[in-house]
Amino acid sequence: MKKITIPYWIFTVLVVLFMGMGAIGDTVKAASAVELFKHLGYPDYLLPFLGIAKILGVIAILIPGFPRIKEWAYAGLIFDLTGAVYSTIAVDGFMAGLGFLPGYIIIAGSYVYYHKRQKAGMLSQTNQVKHLEGRTV
Repeated sequence: MKKITIPYWIFTVLVVLFMGMGAIGDTVKAASAVELFKHLGYPDYLLPFLGIAKILGVIAILIPGFPRIKEWAYAGLIFDLTGAVYSTIAVDGFMAGLGFLPGYIIIAGSYVYYHKRQKAGMLSQTNQVKHLEGRTV
C-alpha cells in the first residue's frame, strides 16, 4: 500500500502547490497575475473566477470521499491548464507552451495514483468481506 500512498501524496501535494499558489494570486488579483492576463489578452475580471475555481478543485481533490466530484476537479484543473497552454502558445509561441508540461505530469500522477489507491482500497475491502464470510481469497 505504501508503494501507492507515498507517490499519491507526493503528486497531490505538488498539485496543491502548483495550482493552489496560482489560484491565490488569481483570486486576489496579484500584480503579476494581472500583468500576465493583460499580456495574454484577457480581462482581469476573469482572474478571481478562475482562482476560486482552482481553489475549489484543489479542495475537492484533498477531501476524502466524493469520487465523482474528484473526477470533475481533476478534469477542471486539466481544462484550466490546457487553456493556459493554448493562450501561451498563441501569444508567445510553441516553445513557451512546453513550460506547462510539468503541470500535466503532476496532475496526471496524482490522478493515476488516486485511482490506484481507490482500486487497492476496494480490493482489500472485498478480501476482508470474503475472509469474514469464511471464504479464502
